[in-house]
Amino acid sequence: MGKHLQTVAALACMKSFLMVFNFIFWVSGIAILAIGIWMEVELYKYMEMSTEFSGTAPYVLIGTGSFIILIGSFACCCTVKGQPVLLYVYGAFLAIVFVLELGAGVSIFAYRTKLTEGFDKGLTRAMVNYHNDNNTQVSSDLDLIQRTLHCCGNHRAKDWLDLPHALPIPPSCCIKEGCNTEIDKNEIYTQGCYSKVIDFLDANIGIVAGAAVGIAFFPLVGVILSCCLASVINKTKYEQMA
Repeated sequence: MGKHLQTVAALACMKSFLMVFNFIFWVSGIAILAIGIWMEVELYKYMEMSTEFSGTAPYVLIGTGSFIILIGSFACCCTVKGQPVLLYVYGAFLAIVFVLELGAGVSIFAYRTKLTEGFDKGLTRAMVNYHNDNNTQVSSDLDLIQRTLHCCGNHRAKDWLDLPHALPIPPSCCIKEGCNTEIDKNEIYTQGCYSKVIDFLDANIGIVAGAAVGIAFFPLVGVILSCCLASVINKTKYEQMA
């Protein structure tokens, strides 16, 4: 009888631990989904300046986050019902999530390196096409970068004047709004945008990639808990039959 009570207590304890894990896992899915959306909405304007930009990284995180939310909801049903088969299936899904998250983190790290390599050419290309009517979005994004990061040109403000077809330094390079960039040379940003953009993306994408790799190992805890709970449930049924 005492042994049976110990098994029941272990069962209750394992269920409680797995329910707590399920909630945290579900919240992590929301966090990853939010990070993916943030990358698509906020970082997109910076990333598209690179000639190596592909736009797939945010969607990988959005897809992974959505999948985690779905699996987290399924997990609650598995834990409450206490069916060993469902728990083993849940553990298998968690193993898949682990592979997806780890792959996403590693690919974002690799993508960051590839992305930065294309910025030198990408920023120059955006400057050349600055007044092109077919590239108004790129021009708008370049203005946003110069205003937000307090920079001008690719490596320096004079880059605008050194283009094959020299262009006047745009108003977005002004330290104070409304300056005359042709006259007030002391009123424009002198530092180029290349180093500023690289530093900005290294900081932000590095955090995203690090978080993805760190969170990737969390599902392994769920794999262990779900398999242990399934084992305890099977043991309880065996003891009841005995």
